[in-house]
Amino acid sequence: MTGDTPDTVTDEVVASLRGTADPRLRELLTGLVRHLHAFARESRLTREEWERAVGFLTATGRMCTDTRQEFILLSDVLGLSMLVETVNDRHGPGTTQSTVLGPFHMTESPVRELGADIDLVGGGEPCVVSGRVLSRDGTPLPGAVVDVWQADGNGFYDVQRPDVQPAGNGRGLFTADGEGRFWFRTCVPSPYPIPTDGPVGGLLEATGRHPYRPAHIHFIASAEGHIPVTTHIFVEGSAYLDSDAVFAVKPGLVTDFAPVDDPSAAGGFGVPNPFRHARFDLVLEPS
Repeated sequence: MTGDTPDTVTDEVVASLRGTADPRLRELLTGLVRHLHAFARESRLTREEWERAVGFLTATGRMCTDTRQEFILLSDVLGLSMLVETVNDRHGPGTTQSTVLGPFHMTESPVRELGADIDLVGGGEPCVVSGRVLSRDGTPLPGAVVDVWQADGNGFYDVQRPDVQPAGNGRGLFTADGEGRFWFRTCVPSPYPIPTDGPVGGLLEATGRHPYRPAHIHFIASAEGHIPVTTHIFVEGSAYLDSDAVFAVKPGLVTDFAPVDDPSAAGGFGVPNPFRHARFDLVLEPS
């Protein structure tokens, strides 16, 4: 029988979980129940508020598609995604800091040759991104895989505007050379708003928050014998570095997209002159 006090209800629900065969699942569900019940007690959650919360989560689920993940977006704007990354970051000092995956790693990046241009639509400021994939002791990692994705010069990902951008625009899967080097051509990313036409946008509006992210490029770097890292590089001087809507900026990831006015260098990279050049090494922790 269900108890007649809030604490008794919580105890009985927790007791019902004791038969859960998987000990980690039992631990997670027990903690979730205790924290959710404590929140409801402390805030004196009303029936109407509970119903609105259920409706909000239902609407969030309905907004999800094969190319949009509204629940990840919700996790991002609540800081939960960044917290999970921080709690689980196993990279030691001197390695590349991790940050959120974001909601737009929804499709596989096309395999591209080193030096390829991932900006298939043009219109943005030309840019070269180059660097190395290294182990923590500085040893190059030949054959490391670098997955890259970014918004176009107008702040949209390919999956957001399939009628304007070809599939795979702003994306590339690169294999580092024998010295661990990678490089590719693109456009300088711009700040952009996360999607606000769904429940998450309504939440931001209700809380008086802006939806903008500073300019950035996403990376996942992996190499045999090492822990993969999910990270960004942020454009130095970009707006919103101090108020990222998903709390993902770390000072060590802010990168100089340096102006270059050198026809010879531009010709070597195959970009117009002048251009921007971002240099960024991805340093992995041995597993």
